[in-house]
Amino acid sequence: MKRALIFIALVTISFAASAQWYRLKKKPAPYRPPLIEKVSYDSVTYQAIARLPQAEKPGHPKLYQIYFSRSEYSYEAAEDIAMKAAQHNMRYRVYTDASYNFSELARLYILQNKFSEAKWYLLQSNLISRQQNDNKHTIENLIDLAMIKTDIGDYALAEEDLSEAYNLACVNKLNEYLAEIEKKALDLAQNKLTPSKLVSRYSDEPQNNSTAE
Repeated sequence: MKRALIFIALVTISFAASAQWYRLKKKPAPYRPPLIEKVSYDSVTYQAIARLPQAEKPGHPKLYQIYFSRSEYSYEAAEDIAMKAAQHNMRYRVYTDASYNFSELARLYILQNKFSEAKWYLLQSNLISRQQNDNKHTIENLIDLAMIKTDIGDYALAEEDLSEAYNLACVNKLNEYLAEIEKKALDLAQNKLTPSKLVSRYSDEPQNNSTAE
């Protein structure tokens, strides 16, 4: 009887062990992500391509720069910064920096076709630059003034500004400005042959509109 019980116990234990072994054997393998593909344009490949003749090198895609027009808010923010800097420099008598602040303001107004304001700030800048003997800045302001006067049709005054800028460049041996002044003079001569596109940028009064009457 004891032998029978021992035999039954051994059979039961061996059956349970075989069942557990079956479960372990059939357990699915853990998930493994796919292998990362080899980079086709690695450093070794790049060096190999670099050694190829120019005609055999693969072409590169063309990149195009996109330009966005400035918003009215960006102009106002830039004007506010330049104006505060000019006021600060004038208050503490840092006149050279204030002169450049006025020129910066003028160029912002030129971009907005506000030629009356631009001309006023250029004149203020020139007044300081002449006192400080900053001939380079004076020449740059005179060129900008001439372009404004050309755009509004004041060709005689524009010629005077360019002539003064040219003489200043010659006297002070600032030859790097001569080619630019000569080019502006040619542009001025060509504009004199065509009618002005701008009637006036100085008048702040509204124009009469016959259709509104």
